[in-house]
Amino acid sequence: MKKTNPVRVIAVTSGKGGVGKTNLSVNLGLALAEQGKRVALLDADMGLANVDVLLGMYPKFNLSHVLKGEKTLNEIIVTGPSGLQVIPASSGLQHMSDLSTVEQAAVIRAFSDIDQDLDVLIVDTAAGISSSVINFARACQEVIVVVCDEPTSLTDAYAFIKLLNRDYGLSRFHILTNMVQSAQQGQNLFQKLTKVTDRYLDVTLQFAGAVPYDEYLRKAVQQQSPVVAAYPRSKASLALKNVARQINSWPIKGQAGGYLEFFIERMIQYGAQKDVA
Repeated sequence: MKKTNPVRVIAVTSGKGGVGKTNLSVNLGLALAEQGKRVALLDADMGLANVDVLLGMYPKFNLSHVLKGEKTLNEIIVTGPSGLQVIPASSGLQHMSDLSTVEQAAVIRAFSDIDQDLDVLIVDTAAGISSSVINFARACQEVIVVVCDEPTSLTDAYAFIKLLNRDYGLSRFHILTNMVQSAQQGQNLFQKLTKVTDRYLDVTLQFAGAVPYDEYLRKAVQQQSPVVAAYPRSKASLALKNVARQINSWPIKGQAGGYLEFFIERMIQYGAQKDVA
């Protein structure tokens, strides 16, 4: 029996690198899992995949083996703390439009087979505005844009939102501020961004929360352990758990597009559009 509730599919992205995006993806996934959700984390940074590194994992297989028909999706998934399911990266998803119809159907079926065991899929994209990043963001239900208190971070986040809005019609984004000195600084960063988007774009930005700068987070990275697991009472951990609770309160879209097979179908479709263009 197929489950009737859709899987919440969330892209975590940023306009630039160095804002802690992957670390937030890992810890948000773990925080959601600790709150009783069945969570998978797809490492979609094809060039610099490092979700497994942050978790101290060394998977032997990844999505490329699924695309080649050598492994099933369930066979490549590795289990992290609190049951967090990690789907290791490969260059394969960038080339989905090159797959035959049979191969495409196999990948879609592979993801639909695991949707009965999931509540949330987090897609950790690469930084920047490559076609791969754009396609992942377009295919997901929700887009979280991570920013920090640097002029280039805000500028690049605005450029990313502008591109998705004007060229692809996306109009709703969640803004997560990272490495801030206080909750108020996080709110101020959000207000800076909304001041510009309200003036020039037809978009709605929602404040997802603020994660403070925390030495314990740096120590956790060195230990290859999520800060939520290694230092659960640290400032960063408490903030991340609060963000996870907010995510749980977001309305779940009930349409068919919430299922994982539709996420993959859109990835294939958008890749094909790029090739035609």
